[in-house]
Amino acid sequence: FGMALEALKKGLPVARDGWNGESMFIFKQIPADIREDIIPNMQSVPQSVKDIIMSRDVPKLVYTNQCVIVKPDGIVDNWSPSIEDCFSEDWFIVR
Repeated sequence: FGMALEALKKGLPVARDGWNGESMFIFKQIPADIREDIIPNMQSVPQSVKDIIMSRDVPKLVYTNQCVIVKPDGIVDNWSPSIEDCFSEDWFIVR
């Protein structure tokens, strides 16, 4: 997992041979500051949440470090390693 973590830090996608889903991989989402002019157009945020954010003195969203998994059907979901993932030695960089 150490190799996988270092690869994620460099912006590389990684996966495990032992995962059930073929073509699944994870990547580290790039931290980002989402400005006030972008928020109203975001598809991934419910309108009720946009309304709350936009009513603040300084409307913004700040994405911090997180990992996501991309599944074979294109679905993107949050991901945290299991203890088995941490100790597995079948990690590889996806090319």
